[in-house]
Amino acid sequence: MSNQPRKINHSGEPKRGQPIKIKGKRVIANPIRTQSNAEVKPISRKPRPSRQSSQPLPESKSTEDSDLIYGRHPVLSALENQRNLNRIWITARLRYDPRFHNLILQAKDNGTVIDEVEPKRLDQITHGANHQGIAAQIAPYAYMELDDLITQAKSVTDPVIVVADGITDPHNLGAIIRTAEAIGAQGLVIPQRRASGITSTVVKVSAGALENFSVARVINLSRALEQLKEAGFWIYGTAASGSEAVHTVKFSGPIVLVIGAEGEGLSMLTQRSCDVLVSIPLQGKTPSLNASVAAGMALYEIYRQRSLNTHYLDKLHTFSLKK
Repeated sequence: MSNQPRKINHSGEPKRGQPIKIKGKRVIANPIRTQSNAEVKPISRKPRPSRQSSQPLPESKSTEDSDLIYGRHPVLSALENQRNLNRIWITARLRYDPRFHNLILQAKDNGTVIDEVEPKRLDQITHGANHQGIAAQIAPYAYMELDDLITQAKSVTDPVIVVADGITDPHNLGAIIRTAEAIGAQGLVIPQRRASGITSTVVKVSAGALENFSVARVINLSRALEQLKEAGFWIYGTAASGSEAVHTVKFSGPIVLVIGAEGEGLSMLTQRSCDVLVSIPLQGKTPSLNASVAAGMALYEIYRQRSLNTHYLDKLHTFSLKK
């Protein structure tokens, strides 16, 4: 038995490795790491770059520089009205459709790039929207000056101009434009700030109405309303607490119909600029209407009254001839 003392390993003491001699140097395997009281700062590492390229495709990058429209009716209207189209993406099936074939050839002759693509590519370009097999890249919308819009509107008898006060939802704005053009209004005025402009969504929702409808964008809406007054227009504003029900008001002469944003309605400054505030009586528990619905109902009431007056004059003229 060996007389050397045996080393007792306490339970709280970590085990050390056996000493190893390397070229005369004493090295301890698995040395004990002691943590000092100093704060240990984590090592900052730069994120590893992804293997996938972050650069967008040339076509996707170009669609950000100008607006994008999609859907058969909006693109067809743009082609028929010879809008300046930079590029068209279209499926092979739709390219040779009789409604599009000749117009596509004409656009190509005018310098438009025609790309025949698969539906999946159109899904990427339109971010999954209902493109119906076609999309087009157009130049930004060219707004009309207010003076020019007034001159154009007054070329017809009893013109109607719609003013949208703070409509931020492009779907609402597109629906208002579609209804206004269908009813026979001569144009639209929108503010430059705190409101939606003419975007691809507005073009899509308007279903081609913008090809035959003028829009003016103004910096100061109150000043624009005063300018319309000076041009002989009577200003009617829609408000939930309007002084007169819309069906009791006699609409005659040049008219401006002001539509407020859903929920907020017309601003106080805009209300002061109106000659008459009108309301749409509601019988249910819903306190208000969607802005585009209210615009459609008020515009139709204007159209209905003028249609009745026209029919009455026609009948009166026929009766006088018989006499």
